[in-house]
Amino acid sequence: MSLTDILSPSDIAAALRDCQAPDSFSPKKFFQISGMSKKSSSQLKEIFRILDNDQSGFIEEDELKYFLQRFECGARVLTTSETKTFLAAADHDGDGKIGAEGTDLFRC
Repeated sequence: MSLTDILSPSDIAAALRDCQAPDSFSPKKFFQISGMSKKSSSQLKEIFRILDNDQSGFIEEDELKYFLQRFECGARVLTTSETKTFLAAADHDGDGKIGAEGTDLFRC
């Protein structure tokens, strides 16, 4: 399964266009534009599984900086500031990684 099986390719493209400039990524806005904020819990868990590149059950900081590239290969890498802000917003237990319970962030 791929992200385009769950999200509209045109919505993904719009979300990526919105955050092309460095330090312009807003998770809340990205999730809204891409349509992630309207998906069911099971769909969000599938999106999480796809974004968990190493299938560890967590999205770590190294994976998170390539977040946009999981939606489109040519997308930019998140800046250090964007990555740390994103991680802080979704890391509920302070262990430095996002577990599947972090999918509630996708509904912002």
